Amino acid sequence: MRRFLLLACLIGIFWVSARPVNAKIKDAELRKKMQDSVTRALNFLARDQKQQGFWEAQGGQYRVAMTALAGNALLCEGSTTTRGKYSKNIRNAVSYLLEMSHPNGLIGYENDYHYMYGHGFSMLFLSQVFGEEEDAERREDLRIKLTKAVEFCGAAQTTAGGWGYVSAKDGQDFDEGSTCITQVQGLRACRNAGIPVPKEVVDRAVAYIKKCTTTEGGVQYSIKGGGARPPITAAAVACLFNSGDYDSEYVKKLLNYCRQNLSATGDTGRSFGHWHYAHYYYAQALYRIGGDEWDKYYTQIVKGLVEKQIRQEGNKTDGSWGGDHVGAVYVTAINATILQLENGFLPIYQR
Repeated sequence: MRRFLLLACLIGIFWVSARPVNAKIKDAELRKKMQDSVTRALNFLARDQKQQGFWEAQGGQYRVAMTALAGNALLCEGSTTTRGKYSKNIRNAVSYLLEMSHPNGLIGYENDYHYMYGHGFSMLFLSQVFGEEEDAERREDLRIKLTKAVEFCGAAQTTAGGWGYVSAKDGQDFDEGSTCITQVQGLRACRNAGIPVPKEVVDRAVAYIKKCTTTEGGVQYSIKGGGARPPITAAAVACLFNSGDYDSEYVKKLLNYCRQNLSATGDTGRSFGHWHYAHYYYAQALYRIGGDEWDKYYTQIVKGLVEKQIRQEGNKTDGSWGGDHVGAVYVTAINATILQLENGFLPIYQR
């Protein structure tokens, strides 16, 4: 009987690991191109990782944020810190970010004038790893540092309820929408992983986002103004979905604004810049909605990303995407994550 159960478990494990990914794409040729595209992209990220475990943007910038985003893209493939093709890369990324955790809870460089981005993305990435970590000592280290990271995040919140590029103390209480949403999703991911997150911190952040919303349904740059931004609005929708708010009139209003201003075709369209950032979050939102809208959008964005990767490669085969001032690691990590949403491996992206 025990042998039968063991065999059944092994078959189940094999089935999960061998199941076809991204089966949502009906066109077999496009699905094959997409899977090849993802493989090339992830192989590029694996090769580009530095020996110390980090990735970086152009000019050696944003190491913490790039490491978290690239690590997340590798997790979407199904690898963990102990299993899979990219296990070593993920393990090294986790080690680097744990080393970057300060006694006060900040994950990042204190002299980085955008450290809250890296902090938020690190909470997201490390919380996804936490649930799969098998080593008891490592898991406890993750638990302690994620708990401190949440505490730092709460202390860094501004009086208005948002976050800026740095903490409220270091940034003279300045806040803006994109960093706020990075923290909210990171906090949600930590809570989902079992890390204590004060409800009032998230509630204040959601209230801040609502105060930043214009009458047309767009979330503006800051509570002080700056105009409605489709990318920030898409990010707000994804975060609200993470919190379980799918059907409120407020969310519907934000979604309608996104539908009017974001398109899966083209690099700019009416996205007001930051195309990759916008679709990183918009794809998460539509994936959760599912149905015909997701099917159509996903097919369009897969086709566009695959074709652009091929065009940019030319005679090369490095697998990266460019087209953003931050650099190839950033764009490739985001695009690879979008393409792999249908894999359904990470709790933060699951329906």
